[in-house]
Amino acid sequence: MEYLSFAWKNRRFLAFGLLLTFFSCFGQSYFIAVFNKDIRSAFSLSHGEFGLAYAVATVSSAVCLIWIGRMIDKTRLKTFALCVCGGLVASCVLMAAAPVFPALLFALFALRLTGQGLMVHTSVTSIGRHFTAERGRAVSIISMGGPSGQAVMALVAVALTAWLSWRQIWLVMAAFSALALIPAVARLLADHQDEHLGRKTRAEEASASGPQGVWGRREVLKDLRFYFIMPVSLAPAFIATGFFFHMGHLVEAKGWSLAFFTGAYTLYTVGSVGLTLLTGPLIDRVGAVRILPWHLAPMCLGLVALASSDHWIIALVYMCMTGVTVGVRITIGGAIWAEIYGVENLGAIRSLATSFLVVSTALSPVVFGWLIDYGVSVEALALTCLAYAAGASVLSGASLGMRV
Repeated sequence: MEYLSFAWKNRRFLAFGLLLTFFSCFGQSYFIAVFNKDIRSAFSLSHGEFGLAYAVATVSSAVCLIWIGRMIDKTRLKTFALCVCGGLVASCVLMAAAPVFPALLFALFALRLTGQGLMVHTSVTSIGRHFTAERGRAVSIISMGGPSGQAVMALVAVALTAWLSWRQIWLVMAAFSALALIPAVARLLADHQDEHLGRKTRAEEASASGPQGVWGRREVLKDLRFYFIMPVSLAPAFIATGFFFHMGHLVEAKGWSLAFFTGAYTLYTVGSVGLTLLTGPLIDRVGAVRILPWHLAPMCLGLVALASSDHWIIALVYMCMTGVTVGVRITIGGAIWAEIYGVENLGAIRSLATSFLVVSTALSPVVFGWLIDYGVSVEALALTCLAYAAGASVLSGASLGMRV
């Protein structure tokens, strides 16, 4: 009842955040991965070559995100959000029309910047700044858009392949975004007041004070806690992106069908949404920092399962456990930087952290692709990821005892 009351009271702003996280799916690795085989065939690319191209595009988008992401601190939210949405539509059109490899590279860059980067950044930053005492609940609600988009749009894309080419599907997605997303965002933010522009409350100024006064990007980069937290923060995206991007190879190696595996996104969504809703109130009570070291445990169980058997039930276990961890991580990610460094420069700080996240998702496909090309098994990949996740969790736990 508390959730429903809170959601209804703030329905317009939360709906805006939810829409952006949902439509970010077009720039996410799992959606692009649906067309992995078709794109490689159209441009004559191997697994490793496509992974490298994807990495170059993603790293480039991460660099741009550091600069563009901080503009949300100085710009009206409605203006910033509509520009981001328009960029996403244009990116989908570019993907559909790419005639040669350089054009494909630019289209991938644009999709990663607007979709994975700016759509999520805009949603989570605006929500994290707007809410304080109920920040966890707010982030948990808007975070449901991510797994919902993954479950719905990935299945829609797979279904459309029976009638349309991969280029035609991207045009459909561009039209869908233009007709549904942009008008909705304009309406939902019609009366929104950008209270952060030029006006700071005493509570906000106090919460944003670091050792040199206000926490900014430079101060954050000097804080050791940032580097202890980043590995565990990056682990879910790095691991999930690697396996999702190369899902064609994964299902082939395991003897599963692509339709069955994408259908398992439903369990991914159930796990993600369920834990997202539970994590929000928990963050409001105990804080995101204390939950962070433990949130990879479900994913670790899924990796153990993936390394142990080829039975079809393993796909369901892996997707559900990965969804649980990703659900918790998304909620934590929306609160932790505001919790540690305050909200005054939240856009700049989140764009910095998000750029690290984007780089990790750039490295993942190329690293996984090269390992696959060299004959490394899916089971060996799962065990390597398990070791990384365990080590990162221990490292982040050490940050709990640190002080500024």
